[in-house]
Amino acid sequence: MKKTVDMPSPHYQLQESISPAPMPVVPGYRRAVSDGAGVPASSARVRARRTLVAIPCYNEAVAIGSLVLMARRYVDEVLVVDDGCTDDTARVAGEAGATVVSHGSQQGKGRAVKTALHYAFEHSFDVLVFMDGDGQHNPEEIPLLLEPIMADTADIVIGFRSMDQMPLYRRFGRAVLDIATGAGGTITDSQCGFRALNRRSIEHMFQSLKKDDFSTESEMIRVAREKHLRIGETPVLCRYGDIETSTKNPFSHGFEVLGALFWLMVDKRPLLYMGGPGMIAMLAGVFLGVQFFQLYNKEGYFSVGYGLLASVFFIPGVIALLMGMILDVTSRMR
Repeated sequence: MKKTVDMPSPHYQLQESISPAPMPVVPGYRRAVSDGAGVPASSARVRARRTLVAIPCYNEAVAIGSLVLMARRYVDEVLVVDDGCTDDTARVAGEAGATVVSHGSQQGKGRAVKTALHYAFEHSFDVLVFMDGDGQHNPEEIPLLLEPIMADTADIVIGFRSMDQMPLYRRFGRAVLDIATGAGGTITDSQCGFRALNRRSIEHMFQSLKKDDFSTESEMIRVAREKHLRIGETPVLCRYGDIETSTKNPFSHGFEVLGALFWLMVDKRPLLYMGGPGMIAMLAGVFLGVQFFQLYNKEGYFSVGYGLLASVFFIPGVIALLMGMILDVTSRMR
């Protein structure tokens, strides 16, 4: 019986794709087209798995055509999610043989990822590989991510980039986001968008992901840990500098991810992450208020500094504590 999930369907438009001549089959990573005669049973089982590459895109016409053509060598289908592109991304991807799904307007990378998960779930794909559309990831490394999935040693495989291949400012940003994601020691590169998911992971992510922004990679890791999914890694190469098509400034990207991670933590444990700091701030305000009144009683001196500090800590602290309590009750009711 086909599993159904009570979720609102994403709003997108499926565009017509143009399929050129079939690309050559790479043994072990594409669906078999013969009846399996003369093929070992284990090899036939691997080939029977349906694989999909999904590429979220916003104005990536420069690189998308070659990416699609190369990726089609290793999987059964390539899906390009057009997140409101204003250039020729959709047309070029379709002519290269991709299935193109269009949002109609820019809704964020996280929404594009959820659209791809929805497509993979509804079309019963067994493996889903995510790639960025800016040409930084090498489609020839897709088999490296597929191998642990096919061997059933991991539910999610994340590519990790060595620090020496990244610009200095990206190294710093990645280190900060790795710590914020809680990846320290167990996951080498929490922000790499080059990753593969098996069917079990597709279903969990499809039901659990909430964010529509660039925090989607971090949110995937948090969901994987909550659902006790096996996370594997494989080294990959990433190209910087040749084609600069990034649609997000690295600094604003980092702050956006940090903000999203904070609200994800608040959503999971509001009393701890909002009520706790609120309680500390409120107590600090009370302490400063006591100092204010003691100084006034002893010396008759009205300290503006103590009064302002007491207000700055006490009022927001009370508000944060009340919000944490309300959100905690709401989450328990959900």
